[in-house]
Amino acid sequence: MASDTRPRSPIRPWHVQVVVLIVVVVAVFFNVKVVSIADATAASPDAFDPASFAVENYETEIVPQIEKEAVPLATLLTDLAGGADESDFGNSSGTASSYSFPVTFSGVAGTPAGGVVPIAVDGVPADVTVQLQVGPALNGTALRDVTGTISFDQFTNQLEYQKVGTELNNQVKATVLDSLDVASLAGKTVTVTGAYTRVNPALVSVVPVKLEVSP
Repeated sequence: MASDTRPRSPIRPWHVQVVVLIVVVVAVFFNVKVVSIADATAASPDAFDPASFAVENYETEIVPQIEKEAVPLATLLTDLAGGADESDFGNSSGTASSYSFPVTFSGVAGTPAGGVVPIAVDGVPADVTVQLQVGPALNGTALRDVTGTISFDQFTNQLEYQKVGTELNNQVKATVLDSLDVASLAGKTVTVTGAYTRVNPALVSVVPVKLEVSP
């Protein structure tokens, strides 16, 4: 068989460049480590930790101020119904017109349902529903907003600000509600100190920071 005597195409510089580029791309591909956003954030030395913020501020700042400034609920509702300025008793988050109030009250618990317990409180108007939030989900950001010392400006974005409210509620679950026998509350007298956000004047939904139960 006759050998192929056709001249071979010379290797041109751009051929070499293409080969080198391919080698580099393959090497980079096998050395890339995919990192999630959560992992990247956690790895940053300056990453904000909402849970740590809540732990550091709940017992030292928020609970003492609520206990110090708590207004008897019946008195508060009477004053508000009479036209008192909400800002005299509570604080706003600065991003909404609703106010959060530190309150205290005693009353007889009803039947727990849907994560809340209705409470019959003497002196509260009949058209106002009082309920104690017992979880597992605690709604709202009353604990974050009630002191007036935590503002959006302290955080990088709305997500951090919202997570702080959630983590403060988690502190309540861990320190107040974890050992509470919710199913046995009906008919018992409960004494509550906590906070609520007044969105609907006919509903008082309190997140407790202190809770005592008696027969």
